[in-house]
Order: sequence, then C-alpha cells, then structure tokens
Amino acid sequence: MVIFCGINSNCCPFLSWGNNQIKTTQVAPFMGFGFSNCRTSLLQSTTGFTVFTMKVRIIPSVKCHLYQNGQLNSNSEASNKKIIKKVRKKEQHLWKKRESTGSGKKALNLVRIVSELPNEKEAVYGALDKWTAWETEFPLIATAKALNMLRQRGQWRRVIQVAKWMLSKGQGATMGTYDTLLLAFDKDQRADEAESLWNMILHTHSRSISKRLFSRMISLYDHHDMLDKIIDVFADMEELGVKPDEDTVQRVARAFRKLGEEEKRKLVLEKYQCRWKYIHFKGERVKVRRDLWDYDGSTN
Repeated sequence: MVIFCGINSNCCPFLSWGNNQIKTTQVAPFMGFGFSNCRTSLLQSTTGFTVFTMKVRIIPSVKCHLYQNGQLNSNSEASNKKIIKKVRKKEQHLWKKRESTGSGKKALNLVRIVSELPNEKEAVYGALDKWTAWETEFPLIATAKALNMLRQRGQWRRVIQVAKWMLSKGQGATMGTYDTLLLAFDKDQRADEAESLWNMILHTHSRSISKRLFSRMISLYDHHDMLDKIIDVFADMEELGVKPDEDTVQRVARAFRKLGEEEKRKLVLEKYQCRWKYIHFKGERVKVRRDLWDYDGSTN
C-alpha cells in the first residue's frame, strides 16, 4: 500500500525542513504508523511542503497512535471497547422447598407424645393438633418419619391413629401412607376398615394404584382367609393391566385351589408364573426351569 501525505514545515514544531534529508526512522514514528517493514521517500518543494511516499505492509490488528501535546493517545477501536461482564441471572423457583431441618427431633417428640396417651381418639387427635399449633405449615416430613418409627416399633394402633389424623388434615395422601395404613389394619385385625379404605382408594386412584398396594391387599385377605376377596382384587389387577409379582401369583393360585377351581389355577400359573426359579442344591443357589423341575417330580 502506498500513502501520500503533505506536511507543512511551518506548522510542525518537531521537524525543521532544510536541505538536509529526513530519515525514515524520524518520520514514521511521528506520523504514528510505527510499521517495522516500510519504505519511505521524501520530496521537498520550494513552497515549504514536503511530499513523501511510504510503502507499508498491512498487518492485521495493528494499533495506530498519534502524539498530541506530548502525550500518547489511542485512536484504535479496540482500545475504546469496554469490557462487559455478563451477570448470571439468579435462579428463581416457583415452588417452596419444605424445610426438613429438625424433622427428626419433631418426629421423636411426636412418637413420645402419642406413646403416653390413652387409646382414645379425642385424646390422640387433641394432642396432635396441639403439636402442630405453632407450625407455619403442616410438618409432613416429621409426621412421615414418626409413622416409620411407630411401624418399626410395632405400635400399630398408634400408626392407625396418626395416619388417620394426617389424612383428615388433607395431607400425606400417597401410596406409601396407604400401604402403611393397610399393613397396620392387617396387624391389628381390622379387615373391615382395610376393606373400606381399599374401596376408597380403588374409586379415587384407580389408574395410579401400584403393584405393591395390590399385593398388600391380597396378602391381607389371605391372612384372614377371605378367598373371594382375593379373587376380586386379582380381577381388578387384570382389568387395570397390573402384572402381579411372584408372591401374589402363588396366593391367587392357592385361593383358586381352595375354591376348587383347578382350571383357573392352572391358567393363572401359566400366564403369570415365572418360568425360572432358584433352588438350593449342594449348598449353592441354582437357577432351574420350573416346568422341568416339576416334571421330574422333585420338591422345593
């Protein structure tokens, strides 16, 4: 690239024009080019103007500076750009996180309170209402932990009372709570209350009942020798497309055998029974085909 420039010697205090030639190292920095590889030629006229040409090899991203009033100023666009830091947006959640801090102590306190009460509904419910009187929201986590503690201790009546109180408050209506309550009804010999709860669950949550809950109800009816109820629950399982587990299949097959319906028993075993089973042979657990093992006449 060739640059033509005219300089007036009268208006430039830094240069004195005369018969002497000006070196390229004096002109180039003054003009602000500062290129390393360039060639400059000067021509001085009688009018006081000097015309020079400069061949410059352009290098990308080169900053040009000019001296003005003895100070160095930057005219580069890059130097004028300000560094902008992006500020990350804070995440805003639309739900309220339940506070679980101290829920273990609350659960222990609840277990201690209900364990010291008489077996009366009014006394238990009154104490539970007093326990939650100063809570800003229902202590669902602490109540669930208390139910688990009472279940581990085998205090089935207290499990029933606390679970019923929680459901009456419109809280904890989950499959886990229903499973714990049905187990407590089974252990406390309350099959009629379990049947009422099951009918409510079946009509309210028909499409979301888990396999575990079906198995729990069939197990309850099997413990109380209610064979017709076992068949009814199994029919609901088939209608809703819930595949029974191995234990449930054996209970249903046993119920059909006691009812004298051997054909239905075989159909249930053929459709749902697993074709493989594990046996202990010479101290080891071995997986074998069920039909071949039964055909050989071996026992479990």
